Amino acid sequence: MKITGCEVLHCGAGWRNFSFLKLQTDDGITGISEYNESYGSKGLSAVIEALVETQIGQNPCNHEAISQQLYAMTRQAPGGINQQAMAAIENAMMDIKGKALGVPVYDLLGGAVRDRMKLYWSHCGSYLMNPAAAKAIGRSPLKNLDDVEALGARVRESGYTGLKTNIFRFGETPPLHMPGFGRGPGCPELNVEKHIIRDLRAQLEALREGAGPDMGIHLDINFNCKTEGYLQMTRALDDLGLTWFEIDLYDPEALRHIRNSVQTPIASCESLFRLREFRPFFENHSMDVAIIDLPWNGIFHSMKIAAMAEAYEINVAPHNFYGHLSSIMSAHMCAAVPNFRIMEIDVDDVPWKDEIVTYVPEIEDGYLNLPKGPGWGTELNEDVIRAHPPI
Repeated sequence: MKITGCEVLHCGAGWRNFSFLKLQTDDGITGISEYNESYGSKGLSAVIEALVETQIGQNPCNHEAISQQLYAMTRQAPGGINQQAMAAIENAMMDIKGKALGVPVYDLLGGAVRDRMKLYWSHCGSYLMNPAAAKAIGRSPLKNLDDVEALGARVRESGYTGLKTNIFRFGETPPLHMPGFGRGPGCPELNVEKHIIRDLRAQLEALREGAGPDMGIHLDINFNCKTEGYLQMTRALDDLGLTWFEIDLYDPEALRHIRNSVQTPIASCESLFRLREFRPFFENHSMDVAIIDLPWNGIFHSMKIAAMAEAYEINVAPHNFYGHLSSIMSAHMCAAVPNFRIMEIDVDDVPWKDEIVTYVPEIEDGYLNLPKGPGWGTELNEDVIRAHPPI
């Protein structure tokens, strides 16, 4: 079997695009993977196509040899878009190999350790803070804390036992506090004002009121502070009994300082690439839960990161705020790693999301059931993708 080429597909999904790679072979087997260039990775598709071109004629079942070759070729420009492209190719090769052997991808990773993966409802309310996104989803936008409380109740009634939210700013533009991504005031200094923390406490208390005492509430602070600000925010909210504070920070020692300063667990590392970037965070015991982005790292390499985490007694969770194919890909990793914590999934989304793939993730009582079938166990519905052009 030899790689003959590739095709990239893009599907408009309300406020962003879902992107897919089809890796083609001379045996007629096509491997698929999901990637994303809507969040800081403009031009990723062109890099994928360029790297695939270098591997024409290679056997995709030898995925580790190809991944190592691509890493060597891009060694002088590591991480970033190059790594995301390599991951998309690796994930598609794993789908090909599973299909060729007639087994699910998780069987190529040692077999399933579990057949159900606990989920948390991600971006809970975050998309509904944007009226245009809420319209695309088909739900009313959030306007006040009463709406936040009602949302918490909807999550609980849906059977989920965990949710994750961001920092809401009612009556402001933009409606989410995201200076770390250059959106709205506060960039680049990233200082935290007292009213931000005060309003955030009220938001979290409203979610708790609606969701109930047993709901695991995760707070995603993203890149929106410097170390001082993270300390101010986490210390002020430490008494709320959250499941974790999620912090994006590239300094492992600073993150360890934050972790040592609060009782609430710290989750981090979703923006890191490959073993070498994760290693200092493990060595410094910087976080309680390591978040791995599978579309960024590739599933085979993500298993290596998870294995390193296990040596430091750290459980892992996938970074998964993409489409259904990404959720299925992440489910294969979550099924195979022994040190699994919980899986992220976006629930409020565009209504055609279920139509993009031939097999939709099966969710029961807040758990995702193990996918079946060879490879990822699903295919792309290209007619639906073409019916929703990229934005």
